[in-house]
Amino acid sequence: MPFDPLVTAVIETTLNTLIKDDPELVRRLSRLKGQVIQVHLKEVNKTLTFIFSQQIDVLANYEGEPDCYLSLNLSVLPELREQANITKLIKQDKLVLEGDIQLAQKFAQLMTDCKPDIAEWLSRLVGDVAAHSLVKGVSQFGSFVKSQVSKQQSYVGQVITEEWRLAPAPLEVAYFCDQVDDVKSQAARIEAKLNQLLERV
Repeated sequence: MPFDPLVTAVIETTLNTLIKDDPELVRRLSRLKGQVIQVHLKEVNKTLTFIFSQQIDVLANYEGEPDCYLSLNLSVLPELREQANITKLIKQDKLVLEGDIQLAQKFAQLMTDCKPDIAEWLSRLVGDVAAHSLVKGVSQFGSFVKSQVSKQQSYVGQVITEEWRLAPAPLEVAYFCDQVDDVKSQAARIEAKLNQLLERV
């Protein structure tokens, strides 16, 4: 099976499954019915076409004219939810948009809200109680890992600044910055006095 059809099939199936599980997303999908949106993903230099009907069809090749064309990095997509961001992204060359801006916003909202409800999916497989326990356990483990990473970063920072003296401590940096500010203000005063003397001469 060629690579492009495999990727589009996975994206299409995933999106339609997530939308079907959420009545709010089904309602949003109905607002896009009959629209065609083309998205060029800069990271992979690929263009995907999203055709909206009762479901979403995702195509790698499309001959027609889309209602909206977007060229962006995938990380930029959530920012399209706000219209003010769209103008900013275009000015920063992070986004090329041709067509209906509101259509682009609706598309961005739908895509960024298509998040799997892991607990719901697990409950279908193992039951509500087991699913809740699993999700809670994974969440607690994630929090534990984050706290350990934070502690290790803090420890390494202390070793580098206090024991090995490879980098200055935060207070030393602040003191140095204060000294630089003092020197700047002194230099400005001297320059002002020199200018006054030159004007008299």
